[in-house]
Amino acid sequence: MSSDVVGQGRESGFVRELGLLDSTMIVAGAMIGSGIFIVSADIARRVGSAGWLLAAWIVTGLLTVTAALSYGELAGMMPRAGGQYVYLREAYSPLWGFLYGWAIFLVIQPGSIAAVAVGFARYLGVLLPWIAPDRWLIPPIDISESYALSLSTQQLVAIVMIAFLTWINTRGIRIGKLIQNTFTSTKTIALVLLILVGLFAGWNHEAVSTNFGNLWAPRDTVAVQPDFAFVPAVQAGAGVFALFVAFCVAQVGSLFSSDAWNNITFTAGEVKNPNRNIPLSLAFGTLLVTSLYLLANLAYLVTLPLAQIQQAPDDRVATAMLAHVFGSAGAVIMAIGIVISTFGCNNGLVLTGPRVYYAMAQDGLFFRGTGRLNRFHVPAFGLVVQCFWASFLVLPRTRLRDGAGNLALDAAGHPAYGNLYSDLLDYVIIVVLLFYILTISGIFVLRKKRPEAERPYRAWGYPVVPILYILAAATISTVLLLYKTKTTWPGVLIVLAGVPVYFAWRRQAARADAA
Repeated sequence: MSSDVVGQGRESGFVRELGLLDSTMIVAGAMIGSGIFIVSADIARRVGSAGWLLAAWIVTGLLTVTAALSYGELAGMMPRAGGQYVYLREAYSPLWGFLYGWAIFLVIQPGSIAAVAVGFARYLGVLLPWIAPDRWLIPPIDISESYALSLSTQQLVAIVMIAFLTWINTRGIRIGKLIQNTFTSTKTIALVLLILVGLFAGWNHEAVSTNFGNLWAPRDTVAVQPDFAFVPAVQAGAGVFALFVAFCVAQVGSLFSSDAWNNITFTAGEVKNPNRNIPLSLAFGTLLVTSLYLLANLAYLVTLPLAQIQQAPDDRVATAMLAHVFGSAGAVIMAIGIVISTFGCNNGLVLTGPRVYYAMAQDGLFFRGTGRLNRFHVPAFGLVVQCFWASFLVLPRTRLRDGAGNLALDAAGHPAYGNLYSDLLDYVIIVVLLFYILTISGIFVLRKKRPEAERPYRAWGYPVVPILYILAAATISTVLLLYKTKTTWPGVLIVLAGVPVYFAWRRQAARADAA
């Protein structure tokens, strides 16, 4: 019996509630979080010019859309719950599927949920000042030279948000999709309004002249400091190689902001006519968000000089843009928009992840409880397990250091702490890129292994476009491994740690079958 037939039998408990619009809302809603409103500041500091800032988002957009169009072939061929886990299992072996699911559980999904939840709480703090990163319920407890654990009001709000969305999604896919559709529609309209405000009401002749009069020359950039002693530090503006490295490192923020589009594949067991609707939703959702992201950055650049983008307080570029137009009210307007955006984004992330754990459990490769559906036909235990791990990832804090490498102090002379946001981006992105490369390579493998399989949709531009994606993603991954070592290698090591876990689970499953 083929794995596809087995998969169909296993998914009989799911309810097919998601149409094309719902699926597209999951794609777009999981992509649009807080990143588009924040990460352009860091990208601008890395690349140092308006042209390279826009180029970074264009490259990210091309990579995202290209990958989504390639995934369409796999989604149409294997419309099973678990999505990418199933593709890797069928293309290579159960080990590779498990390693992806292991990474989804330990790094990708909970890490993204935690990062978005912190962004939600950060902007809710603009509206409610008692929500602050340094208003302690449990003061920081140093656990190493680089990290501490704490519980601030900001962290508490982030955890409450995760728990609330988890509870909502245990009540069934219908209420989950209602929240997703409502919040995705609202934040898409809000992002369109932000763009219109910047392009028309915010048009600043000085900013346009400064940014576009010298479009490509990097200025006021920050150096990319490697963690390996034998790798040279580089800074955009110091040659082609330096610009290339800075450009690749800058992709972390834009790629994270554009990630999670593949989550719709996890819910294939709940999508109506998945052979058609999943590929279409991948294309529509990624094209929509990529276009909005590029236009948003264009709006920033016609409103603010690049120096103000680079130096935006707390990296809140969108807030700085609205403050230019509306004065002090701009911060409140933007905070409301981002609170809505991050809430909807995290709903999509919370909803989709447990479908991967479900597929793994059905193969005997994860906790047995995650492979059961509750009376609302959703994997509730998987949702709860994910909730606890994502909530824990909110607790670590980074110990900040000054330019000389000494521990930084706040205004009161106490140690200064940051959140784990940027580290989580690095942990997530390197693992995501590696599995995207493997999955798209799986198209070539499956064309050879299963040439007779039904493919309602074939990867656009095959084989040239998928190969170009693989080469580009591999290049960015290599640069990140060399220049962001402390936060990328741990992600890779976490994936490799799944190998002995896989064999242990296989032995346990074999004993259970024998009994």
